[in-house]
Amino acid sequence: MKKISMTLQIMIATALGILAGLLFGGVLQPIKFIGDIFLRLIQMSIVLLVLGQIVEAVGNLNPRELGKLGVKTVVVFFASSLLAAVWGIVMGVLFKPGSGVDITAISSDAANIEAGAMSSIQDTILSFFPGNIVQSMADNTIVHVIVFGILFGIALGYISTDEKNRKLLDMIIQFNKVIIKLVSIVMKMAPLGIFVIIATTIGQMGIQVVIPLAKYLGVYALGTLIFLVLWLLVVCAYCKVSLPRLARNMFDMSIMALATTSSAVTLPTALKDCQEKLGIGEKVSKLVMPLGMSLNSNGSAMHMAITIVAIAQMYNIGYGWDQLVYIAVLATLASLANAVVPGAGLVSLAIVVPTMGLPLESIALLAGVEWFVGMLRTILNVDSDAFTAMLVAKSEKQLDHLIFKGARTYVESGSSTSGKGTNY
Repeated sequence: MKKISMTLQIMIATALGILAGLLFGGVLQPIKFIGDIFLRLIQMSIVLLVLGQIVEAVGNLNPRELGKLGVKTVVVFFASSLLAAVWGIVMGVLFKPGSGVDITAISSDAANIEAGAMSSIQDTILSFFPGNIVQSMADNTIVHVIVFGILFGIALGYISTDEKNRKLLDMIIQFNKVIIKLVSIVMKMAPLGIFVIIATTIGQMGIQVVIPLAKYLGVYALGTLIFLVLWLLVVCAYCKVSLPRLARNMFDMSIMALATTSSAVTLPTALKDCQEKLGIGEKVSKLVMPLGMSLNSNGSAMHMAITIVAIAQMYNIGYGWDQLVYIAVLATLASLANAVVPGAGLVSLAIVVPTMGLPLESIALLAGVEWFVGMLRTILNVDSDAFTAMLVAKSEKQLDHLIFKGARTYVESGSSTSGKGTNY
């Protein structure tokens, strides 16, 4: 018998939770503690998960070998993810996917949530840097943990260039595997936890708390589509390639991303298409595409940003410009900590939602559309890696237009057939 995927289990649990909430109402409130246990178990390992994933991703980079190519890649990664987060905020502010439904009764903490006072840009920037990382970890101040993880990873990368000094990095890699396994074990409880949370919420608040889901998904889908089109236009203008041809050459990797909702599973197809269809040289493609899995997540950054805004709207909370800037940077940095675990979208939201003072229970309401969100998140993650690779390849004269046009056949090791000469 074929095993039911975690995503399908979560969707079934969401549907059953809605039905149970409608049928039994407030009778289910005594079992609410089961959902609370699930949420606490998710939050339990968040700090270690974020810190470990970032240290491993950054620490595996060799600062001395990356040079100009690596700097270009990382700059494009960060800039595009930040722009994706900003765009997610813009879509959320413009279309208000969470407005119209008051769910403040879901959490006893909700009544105490208030938008903070406006602060200066200097204070906003200063707030990203920790004074005491141990205290920041104890307080679950994720943005401080992320900044420390990046700096620690950079330092670790320098001393790990020698194989003799890789012991600490190898220990961190093994430790990360344990944490990811722990999160995977906790996520096995997700269908039950989400069923209880949704059933008790619907029983307490009524069906109106589900209404924003369709609007939220529609706004996120529109935001993703527009951002992808803008990416296509930028790449076509800079690389001087045909937009229809570019879309056609990226079709296979995009469909794979949509179907699997996994950047890791899509990587072999994306790497192959980058070389054989887009004409990106091996030197660039073999660096940018694998690196992009950890350091470039446009879809995840947009997802977290727009979701924070939507949840805040559900609780009738308004953010000032300084807080919106904070959300954009937080979502960008948190996208570095993506973990390849079942229900990764919910885990990512568990990182950022409490940081903005929003009830953790609110993420369970979005679980019903997680599979569709995952499709959109993954296609933007994967395609943005390929777009970055094209921009870097063009700047390094490693983009073969003849292969892109189908006039030359790619052959591994850099040689080509079925064409004459080179065309960069």
